[in-house]
Amino acid sequence: MTTSNNGTGDVDPAVREELARLRDSIDNIDAAVVHMLAERFKCTQQVGLLKARHQLPPADPAREARQIARLRALAEDAKLDPAFAEKFLNFIVAEVIRHHERIADETLNGSAPGRN
Repeated sequence: MTTSNNGTGDVDPAVREELARLRDSIDNIDAAVVHMLAERFKCTQQVGLLKARHQLPPADPAREARQIARLRALAEDAKLDPAFAEKFLNFIVAEVIRHHERIADETLNGSAPGRN
């Protein structure tokens, strides 16, 4: 079997069509994930501003633990590896905390928070 640049080689056209359909679905899901993450970060940006204004710490370990437990349960229900879901949430939370720390620093230093 030879392969071409598109990775399908000399594949039956029906298989190629099914592969294209599945990849289109994956592309749509990826786009939705990006948009959902953008919306999530808009909300967490507001949380960061509120925390900074009221001198609350950027991290909330108790909330984070509850969120991890909640996400692990959701992952199990969805037949997704809970360990993967936890790693994914930890990655997002670390980025959110980094944003909150930056917002707090900007607020303390008198610059416009969230503009960088």
